[in-house]
Amino acid sequence: MADPNASYFLYNSARLIRGGAEYFNLLENLIDHATHSVYLQTYIYDDDETGRRVADALKRAAGRGVYVHLLVDGYASQNLSRVFIGQLTADGVHFRFFEPLFKSRYFYFGRRLHHKVLVVDGRYGVVGGLNISNRYNDTVEHKAWLDWAVCVEGEAAGALYNICASRSISPWRLKGVDIKPAPPYQLPAEACPVRVRANDWVRAKREITRSYIEMFDQAKYQVIIMSSYFIPGRQIRRHMERAVKRGVRIRVIVAGISDVRIAKHAERFMYRWLFKLGVEVYEYHKNVLHAKISTYDRKWVTIGSYNVNEISEKASVELNLDVFDKTFASEVETRLVEIMMNDCVRVTDEELNHKFAPVQRAVQWGAYVVIRTLLVLFTFYFRHRE
Repeated sequence: MADPNASYFLYNSARLIRGGAEYFNLLENLIDHATHSVYLQTYIYDDDETGRRVADALKRAAGRGVYVHLLVDGYASQNLSRVFIGQLTADGVHFRFFEPLFKSRYFYFGRRLHHKVLVVDGRYGVVGGLNISNRYNDTVEHKAWLDWAVCVEGEAAGALYNICASRSISPWRLKGVDIKPAPPYQLPAEACPVRVRANDWVRAKREITRSYIEMFDQAKYQVIIMSSYFIPGRQIRRHMERAVKRGVRIRVIVAGISDVRIAKHAERFMYRWLFKLGVEVYEYHKNVLHAKISTYDRKWVTIGSYNVNEISEKASVELNLDVFDKTFASEVETRLVEIMMNDCVRVTDEELNHKFAPVQRAVQWGAYVVIRTLLVLFTFYFRHRE
């Protein structure tokens, strides 16, 4: 059994947040009550109703004298206009693109900033899978995509503050720059162990991948995974196999409606391996599933931006929080099982063969090969460049 004190910050409170109105109401409320600093870092930031709402909150905070910094991915958020950015900076918001090595409107080479995190006053931290866009919010036109985040108060938020403050500075200017400490505050009295985990292959960090390996190795009874693009690499698959052989029940909730068609085809190609292993597969059909959350044995949860695939493992900057707390884990398991039972369809090998003709199965195989090939080429090239 894992030692819950190892690498964990003990004094925290943790709250599960569902995407949509609940998430964006929380973001706005935290930003509106900031007194020292706001760091918001995200993969996609759209200039739509939701993006403007968050931007207005950032501007209000800057107007109160709060230090506000917004960092967005240079490829996924490249459609932000100069006018939008100019309005932010004119109102006191510090703004920077996280730049890949080379990019155009149609491709990029280099890391992508895939994590989604808000840190307020070094006291509160929100980590999840939600971008700043109407797709992740409840609007008049549609319901939000299914996603999750965790809001923490305490020591883990202080660690997130240090990460985000350092990341906000261009790496070309980081040397010699002092990060001002966040103001002190009263830590929560209760102990809720939380661990900050990152994946960043340039810095040789594979912490989230190791968290998933620990989950499979330490689970005794069951594992539940909800992942929007579930295409695990060989190392993860080996540990899944070992867990199943020990008698661990593994259930995987994946997208029935996906925003990335090629990824869904590749994912379905893997179903037969999962069925052969004995893993249960559930497709969520109520809306697009974009969540990245996993739990085992009603005592541990990991949640953040990390998809269970090799793009998150080897090609992106990812951020998760691990929560080693029975109360929190029990709530997560209960809510995931409710979704599994009420909003998902269990997929079987027989159904898969009936639903997809040989031509469609060939397309699934081709999609898997394409994704695997592109990833191998990408990681081989850039690991030899660094």
